[in-house]
Amino acid sequence: MKSPIHIPVLLRESVEALKVRPGGRYIDCTVGTGGHALAIIERSLPGGQLLGIDADPEAIAVTRQRLAEFGEAVQLVNDNFANLESICTRYSFRPVDGILLDLGLSTLQLEGESRGFSFQREAPLDMRANPSQGLTAGEIVNSYPEADLARLLFEYGEERASRQISRHIVANRPINSTLHLVGVIEQSFRGKRGRIHPATRTFQALRIAVNNELENLQSALRQAVALLRPERRLVVISYHSLEDRIVKNFLRQEEKGCICPPKLALCVCGRQPTLKILTKRVVTPAAFERFTNPRSHSARMRVAERVCPGAGEGTPIADQGSAAKTNIREHPKE
Repeated sequence: MKSPIHIPVLLRESVEALKVRPGGRYIDCTVGTGGHALAIIERSLPGGQLLGIDADPEAIAVTRQRLAEFGEAVQLVNDNFANLESICTRYSFRPVDGILLDLGLSTLQLEGESRGFSFQREAPLDMRANPSQGLTAGEIVNSYPEADLARLLFEYGEERASRQISRHIVANRPINSTLHLVGVIEQSFRGKRGRIHPATRTFQALRIAVNNELENLQSALRQAVALLRPERRLVVISYHSLEDRIVKNFLRQEEKGCICPPKLALCVCGRQPTLKILTKRVVTPAAFERFTNPRSHSARMRVAERVCPGAGEGTPIADQGSAAKTNIREHPKE
């Protein structure tokens, strides 16, 4: 059986933002089925190297076959990007010239029938990116107290109806499949439908909780900065507001550097900027991409460049983090 075809989101924009060059060394932290990775390694030849990381062993297997022609120029690792620094140390892959994180689900995961990432297909309530992980979505749905479940749906899914959904879930336990859960969620809305499917936010919240996604993202971002050479790029593509908020706030803090209280006139903490933001406004897919690949419609890309050590030294707090010019097409509004 052939693997479903995954269309990489913001492919041209992300590769250009990375400034991929021959002989460079790059990391795709969420290699998936290799769409971005293929474009990066091709542009980095001759002499380029790529380290691809993914928590999903199925994705690694597909990509290993897809990129086999590049031999030792490509190293693929079945691991979580939360372990980014230790992975790079293990494979002597540091420092690097560019790091990409595409935080979306792959078509392989969405269309698979074994792990239940999609609310449109019948599957077990699993949602683990790596099947060897412990906690499953089914365990959360069937064992969490109602109040804890409601809190999870509200915090990770931004679901306003979290309490009524949790109440219906608890009343209908045990729930053992995706479509069973979808039916229970739909019952809690009593036939009322909004702009998006009523199960969307609940499935998002469960997936985030199962895979510890937000904490892993925060950890990976911190490690990525330390791995980049000066004047090299970090590119992150997110797909919902929780992820994008983490990325935006992280980049802003690293550009500012200083963590002194705002009321102080001069910086006394000595913390220097590590990044320069190149996308003051978020980059989104063009209309043609959104039309041809509907799954791209919520994508938001942010780009930053590693600054040389000591950049911004002695700068008053109000002047730190000045805007950088870039030729990347930006969305007009946040």
